[in-house]
Amino acid sequence: MRGPRERIIYVPCILTDSGTQQPDYLATVDVDPESPCYCQVIHRLQMPYLNDELHHTGWNACSSCFGDTTKKRNKLILPCLGNSRVYVVDTGTDPRAPRLFKVIEPREIIEKCNLSFLHTSHCLGSGEVMISGIGDVFGNGKGGFAILDAETFEVKGTWERPGDAAPQGYDFWYQPRHNIMISTEWGIPKYFVNGFNVEDLGKERYGRRLNIWDWTTHCLVKSIDVGVDATPLEVRFLHNPDAAHGMVGCVLQSSIHHFFKGEDGCWVSEKVIQIPNKKVSGWILPEMPAFVVDILISLDDRFLYLSNWMHGDVRQYDITNPHCPRLVGQVFVGGNIFKGGVVTVLEDPELDCQPEPFVMHGKRVYGGPNMLQLSLDGCRLYVTNSFYTKWDKQFYPQMVREGSVMLQLDVDTEKGGLCVNPDFLVDFGKEPFGPARVHEMRYPGGDCSSDIWV
Repeated sequence: MRGPRERIIYVPCILTDSGTQQPDYLATVDVDPESPCYCQVIHRLQMPYLNDELHHTGWNACSSCFGDTTKKRNKLILPCLGNSRVYVVDTGTDPRAPRLFKVIEPREIIEKCNLSFLHTSHCLGSGEVMISGIGDVFGNGKGGFAILDAETFEVKGTWERPGDAAPQGYDFWYQPRHNIMISTEWGIPKYFVNGFNVEDLGKERYGRRLNIWDWTTHCLVKSIDVGVDATPLEVRFLHNPDAAHGMVGCVLQSSIHHFFKGEDGCWVSEKVIQIPNKKVSGWILPEMPAFVVDILISLDDRFLYLSNWMHGDVRQYDITNPHCPRLVGQVFVGGNIFKGGVVTVLEDPELDCQPEPFVMHGKRVYGGPNMLQLSLDGCRLYVTNSFYTKWDKQFYPQMVREGSVMLQLDVDTEKGGLCVNPDFLVDFGKEPFGPARVHEMRYPGGDCSSDIWV
């Protein structure tokens, strides 16, 4: 937390299925307020293929490798949600102008792992990289994990024991001191790739489990049911490696579950935050869930941040007592319930009126807050607003047409509180290859959602 302030941010720019016939690319954004290029994209690394659907990224080395002088955080791993390709990008030679280092073709992932729809990448203390898959080659649900050598980036096979994959997959986080890894579930790819369909609800097509793995034996030992169609996505342990606590955000259930090790040594979960649905007209359902799409925990383990992609707000909770989080900050930066839009809120247990449309620097911002990244000192929270191409087109077609944005929220780290920094806006609607949608953010020096201490 006492490290240097972030100067640049890497963020995937998605042009998949946009009609531009241009590949996705990795953008380097200048976030140094003393730089003449502040709030500008200073470099674009185009991928060699079309329609990759870049999504999440991870490092070849992180805090789990601390103390190993042979390891350097100099390669960014970019799994492709759309086609199971993996790009390895060299960020060490010139951090401001990354270059492509290696391409791992889908065939190798499929032949060695029978995985597709690759999502989360984490480095391991063993000197390997692990990538989670959401499905098999046919688009059925499969929560498995591909292992790469972090030097050669050869695909070594699966992390889980043969035949021990989870029913569905998405994100994961491990904690060796407690001999545990927890993975989550989005759903069955062949359904969600076509958008959100209410006909898929109640049919086991969306995830409902926290899957508990034995870190040593790689066995799936237990699954915790958090509810039908809950869709648990982002999972975070507290950063203190001795702590036996963590949080997971559930998209369709609009909730946060706290998981922890009980006195008997068994892992359990409890719902600690429930964001109420809003009764609406002009939407696909009579009630609109918040869509809790991303969460992160500050490095000091004091605050939890979450983004509600549909309602449009970012929230800050004090989790000093993880069994009883306290809401201490909230700000609206988009969403689907703005005043004057097609959605009318008929009943709202939280708000007296619908929020005003969100405008920055004269630009109307469409889309809802999605991915979050916090500065190391906890004072600045960066926000992007694209989720996934098919769902973006379904819920925020204006954002797809005009491109997404990166915002920065100022954080009160003493009492809690959030406010929009009026001087910070990165508009990806004006990109040279056409309006782009941006997703997960990374700093060259690591961050609170990629670093795991062991």
